[in-house]
Amino acid sequence: MFLSILSAATAGLGGLVAILVLRAITVKSKQPKPSSLAPDTSPFDGNGKIVSNLQEAIRYETISRMPGDINYSEILKFHAFLQKAFPRVHSSPLVKREVIVSYSLLYTVEGTDPSLKSYILAAHMDVVPVEGQDWDVPPFEGRIQDGCIYGRGTIDDKHSLMGIMEALESRLERGEKPVRPLYLCFGHDEEVTGVDGALNIAKTLLERGVEAEFLLDEGFTILQDVIKHVSRPVGLIGVSEKGYLTMKLSVDSAKTGHSSMPPTETNIGILANAVSKLESTPFPSMFGSGVEYDNFVYLTSEVEYPIKLVFANLWLFQKLVESIMRKKESTRALLHTSTAITVFKGGVKANVLPPSASAIVNHRIHPSQTIQQVLERDRRLINDDRIKMEILQGREATITSPYDEQCFAYQSIGQSIKQVFPDAIVAPGN
Repeated sequence: MFLSILSAATAGLGGLVAILVLRAITVKSKQPKPSSLAPDTSPFDGNGKIVSNLQEAIRYETISRMPGDINYSEILKFHAFLQKAFPRVHSSPLVKREVIVSYSLLYTVEGTDPSLKSYILAAHMDVVPVEGQDWDVPPFEGRIQDGCIYGRGTIDDKHSLMGIMEALESRLERGEKPVRPLYLCFGHDEEVTGVDGALNIAKTLLERGVEAEFLLDEGFTILQDVIKHVSRPVGLIGVSEKGYLTMKLSVDSAKTGHSSMPPTETNIGILANAVSKLESTPFPSMFGSGVEYDNFVYLTSEVEYPIKLVFANLWLFQKLVESIMRKKESTRALLHTSTAITVFKGGVKANVLPPSASAIVNHRIHPSQTIQQVLERDRRLINDDRIKMEILQGREATITSPYDEQCFAYQSIGQSIKQVFPDAIVAPGN
């Protein structure tokens, strides 16, 4: 009997291993199809102009603090810098430059085939403040150190803006013309929600009946060594974006007075208990219901064994992959709606009971969930009617853009990544 059971178990295990290996061997590549265009072999930044231009861009302190509280004079100086740095763009008959609501920029570039849908390249000029941060180098110097350019805006988002402008300037210098019409959209207040710049650029394009094939905005970088056992760089194409919810929690119901006669709970204690519940009870994993699952599917054909066996058989190893992703902040956030307590205020004096307390909570909402679902869960979790909840800002997650073999936008962006980073693995992300 025992030998029969052992024999059956061995055969079953052997069959399982065979299935795992077969799935790994037969997995089809989902990498972008090779481009029909010849690789761009032109010299890249032979005179260092691209580097010096980015350094100069960093030196403009285009800070956005709050809606309406923006360094507008620096934004205008940045406009003048762009005109000086990119003379072909600003003199070409193919390019029309417009200033939207005084500070944002819209460039319209004619294509040789107006029957084709246009595409939109977007970036923003403003940056977040630097006050209260410990910088190793001056944030607006654009210093080169250890082979890198350091400064506010180097990765959010002046690098994108300058890269777009450098590419267009280079093409125009060579007398090349784009086939499709394109729009360059550069907002001035993205860091404070873009309700003035991006919104009015969108209204302008909508009024003109513009129908774009795709819009490419700031997104991911080329990632290296982020996923264990994946040695090649990974170029993620953002096809969806998390939503966000910023809300204020406040309480003012507890007794106030002198600290020598405290109640059993102070306002600070009540609020601290509420935010502790939010922090200690993370949202459940949504792995399998969003793009992050397909991220691994698209990597499968390009990774090496033994990790290929795992990626090709997520039906069996999904929990293992989730547990690995939870170990790093950068990958854990992909699994679910995240929660961060970013501001906590309460108390006025060491010997005075706090008359009130408040906290700011920021959620980044997984595309499979809604703002309402997040709010309802927070209320259930806190379960305290003394806590007032007020929505300060919120935006639902975007719809997920297509990323299959038939999607022109995804394939075109993927081909561009492969042209610049030929060893990169291309995969969708959010």
